[in-house]
Amino acid sequence: GMLEMELQILNINDQLLTDSRDVADMVGKRHKDLLETIRVYVEHLMSGKLRPCDFFIESTYQDKLNREKPCYLLTRKGCDMVANKLIGKKGIIFTATYVTKFEEMEKQLFDLNQPSYTIDDPIQRAERWIIEQKEKQQLKLQNAQKEQIIDELQPKATYYDLVLQNNSLLSVSTIAKDYGMSARTFNKLLHELGVQFRQGDCWLLYQRYADKGYTQSKTHTINSEKSKMHTYWTQKGRLFIYELLKSRKGILPIMERGNQ
Repeated sequence: GMLEMELQILNINDQLLTDSRDVADMVGKRHKDLLETIRVYVEHLMSGKLRPCDFFIESTYQDKLNREKPCYLLTRKGCDMVANKLIGKKGIIFTATYVTKFEEMEKQLFDLNQPSYTIDDPIQRAERWIIEQKEKQQLKLQNAQKEQIIDELQPKATYYDLVLQNNSLLSVSTIAKDYGMSARTFNKLLHELGVQFRQGDCWLLYQRYADKGYTQSKTHTINSEKSKMHTYWTQKGRLFIYELLKSRKGILPIMERGNQ
């Protein structure tokens, strides 16, 4: 009937996904409320050491005023999780629809991957080949945009996860280690990028960054006359450095370099 037309399954890199806006429509929820629910699931998944992107992938869309708004792409498992909490007619219809749609798409993928060269009849084979080529071009087009969004959002997970797992303060040498650099080289790099300057034997942040909560200074007493100030980075500062080095210099932490 009408309802099952509304659930679109996207094929992105042979991964089947559906948009949280469609899901919200189908289950009769406001999109905002569904996003809230999904965010809670994502937090639980992360604290359970599971990969949220097996269920929900962060994405964005343009609203009517051309503003960028958040949404999620749900895998079949993600739909399972949302459907689990649903009762009543809408829940049943949604469950039946997504199960059917995902199965249809999986079969289609399977048939699609049943290549033309396995078909004996030469005319059927040629027809199949033409369809294959057209579908390839069509999919390339649809996927390029969504793929970019997924690529933009997924690589972050690794380093972010590491950072978000702890909330301690870090010496610059600890962060430098993430990048396989010495503290000295790293400090100079941050100076070149206009982040900090040297005062005596202490590095201080330039004014434009000083009030952002990126660093915390501690004074260490050496003896009764002498004390020394040390600058420590917060986790927020560590992410700021991550984004800065990535965008301005193309430098990634060691743990992310394998992906390149």
